Amino acid sequence: MYLAKTPLALKRTYPNLIWDIPNESNAIYLTFDDGPTPEVTEWTLNLLKQHQIKATFFVVGANVKKYPNIYQKIIEEGHAIGNHTQHHLNGWKTKTTDYINDVALCQEQLKTNLFRPPYGKIKRAQIKQLKNYYKIMMWDVLSGDFDTSIVPEKCFTNVVENTKSGSIIVFHDSIKAASNLKYALPKAIEYLKSKGFVFKVLG
Repeated sequence: MYLAKTPLALKRTYPNLIWDIPNESNAIYLTFDDGPTPEVTEWTLNLLKQHQIKATFFVVGANVKKYPNIYQKIIEEGHAIGNHTQHHLNGWKTKTTDYINDVALCQEQLKTNLFRPPYGKIKRAQIKQLKNYYKIMMWDVLSGDFDTSIVPEKCFTNVVENTKSGSIIVFHDSIKAASNLKYALPKAIEYLKSKGFVFKVLG
């Protein structure tokens, strides 16, 4: 179960996490989780380049190790990088010591001050340790592209119906999400641009 729009109550429950970035300049923040993946990340980068958009990629350390050239391409094209753990760990199911060590292992390859917990699942003890070193970036809008039970059109509406100035939007550059992503992302970008939104990177 997941929500396309993060409830205000949840944001207030975890004030140490960053859910959105309110502003008056119509800035929004596209983010991509779980890459780099050759078949999907390169497609995503090409689309972003066509639209002259910069985004933030929360990468899995094991994937960076496998595909260093794609990781380097993300950086060279001006996108921001975030830590998404070395092995895509679920914080709720992982001992805090093991979780922190896995984040550190990923960080050895990245050198970033941004972190996003896989699945959005993180314990308070893990937050307590990580918040001193990272901006823990959550999201305001979840496309649901990872959900293979929904139609691609639903991913598009999840994004465009919930995005407002300051929204942090999540897509996934993964094989699992590819079908929904490739339908929804181009259409969402066109729509959001037509509404006057400006795409920025997290930092």
